[in-house]
Amino acid sequence: MSQTNDQTDKTPILSVSDLNLYYGQAHALKGVNIDMARHQVTAFIGPSGCGKSTLLRCFNRMNDLVESARIEGSIRFNGAEVNDSATDVISLRRRIGMVFQQSNPFPKSIYENVVYGLRIAGVNDKTTLDEAVENSLKSAAIWKEVKDRLNESALGLSGGQAQRICIARAIAVNPEIILMDEPCSALDPISTLKIEELIEELKDKYTIVIVTHNMQQAARVSDVTAFFYLGELIEAGGTRKIFTNPEKKQTEDYITGRFG
Repeated sequence: MSQTNDQTDKTPILSVSDLNLYYGQAHALKGVNIDMARHQVTAFIGPSGCGKSTLLRCFNRMNDLVESARIEGSIRFNGAEVNDSATDVISLRRRIGMVFQQSNPFPKSIYENVVYGLRIAGVNDKTTLDEAVENSLKSAAIWKEVKDRLNESALGLSGGQAQRICIARAIAVNPEIILMDEPCSALDPISTLKIEELIEELKDKYTIVIVTHNMQQAARVSDVTAFFYLGELIEAGGTRKIFTNPEKKQTEDYITGRFG
């Protein structure tokens, strides 16, 4: 974890209290309580369908797009209630960016992919956009690979490159949090390693929450690991402790491969 003298860093950037989520009659998240600290990587692990991605999508209100979704409880971002009717959802999604499982570059140039969010926000000054592109692509560790191809379509990139372009697009609008929903599941081992190295670098500037089905990846990249099962948060804590000395037998059984 990045050390800082700023006292505000001791308060969680995201705080989830007694969160329940229903899809129609299905109870997808059951009484979840968890805090996420600034400039840390928190990994959500657990078997498929256990609620990891559902919780991730609560943080920037992506579940608003699901008609049957109903939420009870509290999610606070910098102390403000995310689900308050007064929350500006567009602003929220700019401050809490998201990178999806499948890289989803738009059918535009690499340049226009990166500045997409800025253009939506009304930024059209070429100098500002040029700086944002270079800084974001450097932060996403892909500037050297694409700096001479900025006007070419992003659809011509490899899977690993496309995912890093999507990360650059997320950070171009200067978010505080980056949500990553299994960002390496479609990538080869070399591209996966690059994304993992990138996560380590990015946490100096951003708070990162990652959903991963790969426990080795969680162990490598995260400071905190949270284990979910059947919609419940079973256990959360420092990654080393969760993987070497978990408190709950369910956690130990999952990590040692007895189920999952």
